[in-house]
Amino acid sequence: MKTFILSIAVLLIAGAASAQIRSVSIQASGLTCSMCSNAINKALKTLDFVENVKPDIQTSSFEISFKPDASVDFDKLRNKVEGAGFFVSKFIAVIAFSNVQVKANAPVTVGDKSFLFINAESTMLNGIKQVRLLNKGFVSAKEFKKSGLADIPGGQKLYHAAI
Repeated sequence: MKTFILSIAVLLIAGAASAQIRSVSIQASGLTCSMCSNAINKALKTLDFVENVKPDIQTSSFEISFKPDASVDFDKLRNKVEGAGFFVSKFIAVIAFSNVQVKANAPVTVGDKSFLFINAESTMLNGIKQVRLLNKGFVSAKEFKKSGLADIPGGQKLYHAAI
């Protein structure tokens, strides 16, 4: 019985954590025509956690919404864009925060992801915020080099971010 109750508690916590990421906006570089946009659109829609993709050809961007209670994987989204033959030049996640304490140089965990906010001092995050990822592969190569941020080795889920 204890195992059953513990299993339900884990499922409830996991569901609540994944619901915090509302949507993602990805701007891709290297697109030259509507067929390029269509290739990324089709690739993103193959991910099991993606509910809808709205491409904007004029800005080379994609607004992505997710299935309810789905666990969103930022790296899989980026990999789908790269797999279609393009690069991510801007990646913005819309995240709902509820009393999340941010401290300088301290990672903050949201669901299964850890963020290190490079432009935030000690503050409390509440409500819906746009969070821009700054890691290699989530911004243009030129912007990443200019930022002076270190590359995070594979397997770690720490994202440099700005609000």
